[in-house]
Amino acid sequence: MSNRYDVLFKQLEEKSERAFVPFVTLCDPNFDLSLKIVRTLIENGADALELGLPFSDPVADGLVIQQASIRALKSDASISDCFRLVKTIREEYPDIPIGLLVYSNLVVSNSIEKFYLNAKTAGVDSVLIADVPFLESQPFTYEANKIGIQPIFLAPPNASKHLLKSIAYEAKGYIYLLSRAGVTGTDVSVEMPISNVLKQLSDYNAPPSLLGFGISNTRQVEEAIKSEIGGVISGSAVVSIIAKNINKEIVNEDKMLKELAMFISEMKQATI
Repeated sequence: MSNRYDVLFKQLEEKSERAFVPFVTLCDPNFDLSLKIVRTLIENGADALELGLPFSDPVADGLVIQQASIRALKSDASISDCFRLVKTIREEYPDIPIGLLVYSNLVVSNSIEKFYLNAKTAGVDSVLIADVPFLESQPFTYEANKIGIQPIFLAPPNASKHLLKSIAYEAKGYIYLLSRAGVTGTDVSVEMPISNVLKQLSDYNAPPSLLGFGISNTRQVEEAIKSEIGGVISGSAVVSIIAKNINKEIVNEDKMLKELAMFISEMKQATI
């Protein structure tokens, strides 16, 4: 059965384009502005969305995205609010793939099954659990597959052949290929040793890969798409635009949205 990611990658292939996928934290800095931010991302070229659920201890994230979680939590955003926001986005944009990036505590706090059911009801297509290694992911993957959510896995650039083969077998939607190990940020080199990993994944009939961690400018995008990568994910660079337009409690909303629109448009153009 086809899913929104399958449809997207087929459409992009027909146009000789790659996917540009921005990341933002839901309800950063609050519910209403977060909705405007996501609309801006989509209207200016985002092919899919990677949306974070705010969490008090986001260990895989750099400072920029940690602070986004802090801002969202400060606005009293709950998981229910985040799912309500996703549902609103899904109703407005029925075709765009929506992925969640979450931490395991948020998934297991009620029950794994209930989390995935709530995600599916809201219109989520995929879930990536940032702090669960592939070898420990089976309980989450089982519930995701049962409910019809695509399980997304991180593939580090130094992954063994055995790990890549296992990831390729279990993955649906796409594979999140890390440009490097470590936390998220904006300092990745464009000299990314990903071709070998991509070839191995292709040999194992894996879904397309999206390159993430530190993608912050068009030069990096242009370099990345020289390979067989399916597209790129940019998080910290997007969230930095949100952050720099917030001074204590004062938000420069118009400037923020204009700068986001320009950045997304330029990054998408680089994938063509």
